[in-house]
Amino acid sequence: MAATSCKEYDFLTIEPHWQAVWEQAKPFRAENGSTKPKFYVLDMFPYPSGAGLHIGHPEGYTATDILARYKRARGFNVLHPIGWDAFGLPAEQHAVKTGTHPAANTQNNITNFRRQIKALGFSYDWDREVDTTDPKYFRWTQWIFLQLFRKGLAYVDERPVWWCPELRTVLANEEVVDGKSEVGGFPVERRNLRQWVLRITAYAEQLIDGLKDVDWPDSTKRMQEAWIGRSEGAEVLFKLADATLGDLKIFTTRPDTLFGCTYMVLAPEHPLVPSLTTPAQRDAVEAYRKKTAAKSDVERMSDASKEKSGVFTGSYAINPVNGAQVPVWIADYVLMGYGTGAIMAVPAHDERDYEFARQYDLPIPRVIAAADGSDTLPYTGDGTLINSPGYDGLAWPEAKKKISADLAARGIGRATINYKLRDWLFSRQRYWGEPFPIVWVSEADYRRAAVLRPDLPAQPVTFIENGATQFALPLPESSLPLVLPEVQSYLPSGTGESPLANVTPWLEIWLNVTTGASLPATAAQPAGEAWVRARRETNTMPQWAGSCWYYLRYLDPQNAGALASPEALKYWGVPDLYVGGAEHAVLHLLYARFWHKVLFDLGLVPQAEPFTKLFHQGIILGEDGVKMSKSRGNVVNPDDIIRAYGADTLRLYLMFLGPLDAMKPWNPKGIEGVHRFLKKVWRECLDAEGAVNPRIAPDATLTAETAKLLHETIKKVGDDYENLRFNTAISQLMILVNALQKEPSLPRPVVLDLVRLLAPLAPHLADELWARLGESGAVMAAGWPVFDPAKLVASTITIVIQVNGKHRGDVLVDPAINEEALMALALAHEKAGPHLAGKTIRRTIYVKGRLINYIV
Repeated sequence: MAATSCKEYDFLTIEPHWQAVWEQAKPFRAENGSTKPKFYVLDMFPYPSGAGLHIGHPEGYTATDILARYKRARGFNVLHPIGWDAFGLPAEQHAVKTGTHPAANTQNNITNFRRQIKALGFSYDWDREVDTTDPKYFRWTQWIFLQLFRKGLAYVDERPVWWCPELRTVLANEEVVDGKSEVGGFPVERRNLRQWVLRITAYAEQLIDGLKDVDWPDSTKRMQEAWIGRSEGAEVLFKLADATLGDLKIFTTRPDTLFGCTYMVLAPEHPLVPSLTTPAQRDAVEAYRKKTAAKSDVERMSDASKEKSGVFTGSYAINPVNGAQVPVWIADYVLMGYGTGAIMAVPAHDERDYEFARQYDLPIPRVIAAADGSDTLPYTGDGTLINSPGYDGLAWPEAKKKISADLAARGIGRATINYKLRDWLFSRQRYWGEPFPIVWVSEADYRRAAVLRPDLPAQPVTFIENGATQFALPLPESSLPLVLPEVQSYLPSGTGESPLANVTPWLEIWLNVTTGASLPATAAQPAGEAWVRARRETNTMPQWAGSCWYYLRYLDPQNAGALASPEALKYWGVPDLYVGGAEHAVLHLLYARFWHKVLFDLGLVPQAEPFTKLFHQGIILGEDGVKMSKSRGNVVNPDDIIRAYGADTLRLYLMFLGPLDAMKPWNPKGIEGVHRFLKKVWRECLDAEGAVNPRIAPDATLTAETAKLLHETIKKVGDDYENLRFNTAISQLMILVNALQKEPSLPRPVVLDLVRLLAPLAPHLADELWARLGESGAVMAAGWPVFDPAKLVASTITIVIQVNGKHRGDVLVDPAINEEALMALALAHEKAGPHLAGKTIRRTIYVKGRLINYIV
């Protein structure tokens, strides 16, 4: 491959040249089934926004690219793919404002992102590029949903969403600020709408257990565990004082504190609240419920540290262990989505309950005696039971078991495990998302379809609408993909449904239940038993859907008959390394793990976990030390840096800023030094005319010190690349280049080793130098330099001499020296000797290779 003709380090010529060479030659293409060892390194793929990349985006991509190039040089068959997470709200909002179809806007953004990424020289296998909005891709997203549906993991329920009457649309949580729409500042309210929900709770235990099998940051594991929120305890029934209202079920992790329960708290939206509210409290309760309805669950939980608020319903419950009447309150710090939506409050032994009891002057009896004898409240530590007749003196773990067993014997409680995790709300009332491959039919038509379709669930998914039961009928897999219809308007329907509800010809159809063929409902009913009257699902899937499984599609992206072939799945498995931001540490990873485990249980993938090793790159802040954002004006565009310094300089500098997982501010001043380093490498290899530097001679040799440094550098840089310590690898290369500058001449193999070491970091420069030095092919294909372990052994080492722990001198010795010879040198040492002469040595402390300390 020919080099450019420029005489100087002209990155504006060199980099586009080599990008064009790579585009044509495709040296980064991964081979399914190669005999080489495989390595699959994956980036969390980007959402292609209109703003394009900012300087923080390429940080992780650069790291994975360095590792991918290094692994290829080491002889690995590397899969390093890229794609686009392209469905979602921003493209639809742009369509509403401009009238531009979301698909057109999305493709424009992808084109820009692709240009920027290629300009950075990333070695992606572009033949495996995926786009979640491509029907060839989302066909398999819909197919996976059908597997979830058939397995009984998808159902329909009425769930609360944010509704803005003024905008006549459903809003996402991030579009609601302080109870008002982000756009326009209009009041919003909670409204129940029909939603698809995925039963992720069925996998709660597996999702926790699987964390022990993955190499992830401990902090990420803890976040996943906290989100799933496994807790052992007991369900307990509290009878209500008004026996006509039945019982109130609560879950508690501490049944041993039941004697300390002095009130109960329900979520304001708990279904029993209206019947529990007495006439005297109705106005206060309704006002409080309305106020709470304007808060998201996140806001309510974040308010937990603030002053507690609540309202007494006017009703009472009966404590099952002592028969005491306890008042029933509502408060926004209890959520309907967690546990049973009701708690027993034990203010002496729970900080939140204690603050609430103090606020409303409720009793705070102590029922756990502190192990250390302290009487501070609230007390949440270990201890023994007090003021608990029949259980006093028992340690709390023992009391917990005994009280749970006694409640179970009375039929009013049972030991159980609870999870904070809720089922996954999987609907969006939007246009720009994957359509559900579902239609709604009458019961009679469903029964007819079931005769023709043995794949239909034995327990149908149903929903009552306008008094009639509707049955969810899945489309035949052979009819996928179900694509979005063309629409004239992307405005909301005004009813809470997506804009698809306005597309009548697409919405109301005659459906052939065996082939999936359809005709508008306005047509005459086709002949044959397979045709039924149907209404398409108008909700679309959330953006999470496409990102739940994309790592599998990369294995076999052109496969029209399966999401990936068994051979590709077996060969590549799951990513060996997954790199992305910590902002996805919970939901994306949790959802992807859930889908993967379902596929594993169905025998469709060979591993139980999708991401065995995970690394979070840090955030690059603006120069002002604040997270980059357009509104702050602190965003740095990588295009500007590439024009000024080149992609290789940007790559090096992103890695040189600090440890990959650290948060660090962008500092444009330091980039000059990195750029000078690359120009220094150019000058070491080439002369002023761009020819091979005459200092490079076939018979040249290095000094022993520099030769040792070269082998140390080969070892260290390889280890650093392997362990993502790129900043220290760059530092080591800078030390080596400085040393090479001081040599009178340079052996050609040494210069070639330098280029190979630098190639993963600065691939354009490396391929240019490789060609100019007369080498054929790409640097990557030449393999990785090999260090000589013998060259790493020092011929001499420095030993520190101490007397009574004080530094008295240093000696340069052979590494194999013994203590007796060291003593002779110490006695003869001009500084240490006088402190030892004539003294009795009572003890010698020798740290081999480092120091010797004489106690006299």
